Amino acid sequence: MDRNTVDWRGYIPAVTTPFTRDGALDLDALHVQVAWLADEGIQGTILAGTSGEWFSMSARERADLFAAGAEHRSGAFPVLGACNAFTPDEAITHARAAQAAGLDGILLTPPPYIVPNGKEIVAFYRAVSDATDIPMTVYNWPRGCVVDMDVDLLGELAQLENVVAIKNSTGDFASFLAGMYALEDQVRYFGLPTNALGADLAILGHGDGLMGTGGILGRDQADFWNAVDAGDRERAIRLGEKDRVYMNAWFRPDYGVQFGNQQAIIKTALRLRGIPAGFVRSPLLELTGDEVARVEATLHELGIETVALNDD
Repeated sequence: MDRNTVDWRGYIPAVTTPFTRDGALDLDALHVQVAWLADEGIQGTILAGTSGEWFSMSARERADLFAAGAEHRSGAFPVLGACNAFTPDEAITHARAAQAAGLDGILLTPPPYIVPNGKEIVAFYRAVSDATDIPMTVYNWPRGCVVDMDVDLLGELAQLENVVAIKNSTGDFASFLAGMYALEDQVRYFGLPTNALGADLAILGHGDGLMGTGGILGRDQADFWNAVDAGDRERAIRLGEKDRVYMNAWFRPDYGVQFGNQQAIIKTALRLRGIPAGFVRSPLLELTGDEVARVEATLHELGIETVALNDD
């Protein structure tokens, strides 16, 4: 497999996993959320990522989530399943569930918390690649994994049989560019910023898009990439500026949050838009009233109408 095995491009958000107030997995709400994203023209989606609270789900729940999400997959709307885990055996279990469900690919970080070295990371990914037959995206996520994979290591991973893409969320943009230029002929490369620089790079044919957080802006986020593909730089920049509004209001430059937690912020924003994104699971906590008001004020600043949270 290589970058030409898949046609993934554009904005592919990691969506939230809806839970009911008492913590049950709510697959009906997932269907509504994913259908809304598809109707908005989003170019794909990722299930059970960081935004999807993989860390609080059982293997059975993750498999059920993959099966439910697979009902929305199509050639124009690829659905990927995140298989993040602490051991290769766990990751293989999730990857096989994604493959059995018929998902289009998987997303995989190095094991979080453990801080494995380069050889251990390669062995981890090789074990999952050898045990499955599904396109894989390598996810470099230093904030969550405490490991920032450099260009040489990403290049070694790009040689593995199933690796077709890299989602590089390093905080080191020079390293991101070095990796993109070195590997973009082998694998699809995600993580371009939705600003003037990102638009310029994409219009010049570099990078494949962004696997970002939540999809809360809907069509505007998809249309950044549609404008890029049409060569309409100015429109792309105008759309990308909307990303900056909520990113600056809710998050820090290192992708940390200014209040609450990322998952609750995204779920609250979606529920304020009338999308049944559900509630977070322990150990995460729901936003306070003041924090909900901050999210709502940002949506209003973006010109997005909100609904009353009668489910609270």
